[in-house]
Amino acid sequence: MPQDAVKRSDQRVGVFVDVQNMFYSAKAIHQSKIDYSKLLQEIVGQRNLVRAIAYVVQKPDVDQSGFTDALERLGYEIKSKDLRLRPDGTAKGDWDMGIAIDTIAIAPKLDTVVLVSGDGDFVPLVEMLKAHGCRVEVVSFRKSTSNELIQAATKYTSIEESMLFKERRFQKDDNAGN
Repeated sequence: MPQDAVKRSDQRVGVFVDVQNMFYSAKAIHQSKIDYSKLLQEIVGQRNLVRAIAYVVQKPDVDQSGFTDALERLGYEIKSKDLRLRPDGTAKGDWDMGIAIDTIAIAPKLDTVVLVSGDGDFVPLVEMLKAHGCRVEVVSFRKSTSNELIQAATKYTSIEESMLFKERRFQKDDNAGN
């Protein structure tokens, strides 16, 4: 299929970003952060953006208001929940169910659902959306993405270095003093 047929200007697109999944992958793999402006531009292109939702988990000791304000200015709707600390000391804070519910609810108004996550838990969601006639694109870091998720997607796109900010504080001290 020609690329222009895939990204038609009349195509309605929804973008659903698993922020925690992307944050930790960018940090671990590239010692960097995602440039969410470039990411959204690259995903949408000339298509018609219906909604872009960023799912954020708030940690009690971290002020993410600057980050979430910036995302809103870029056109993302923010959905936020607090990290839950369990009695055994472990923490829970994923948005898998919320992302699934939102994509299913919004899918009838979209031609393409773009899932920005590498989490293999989304494979059944991708398969269900495709069965209902939706194109499903997955955008993530190849190294931290489930092979099953890549196989399930209509199209897979790896996040490139051009979509990242390099963060000095994340980089290893291999060149200390240079």
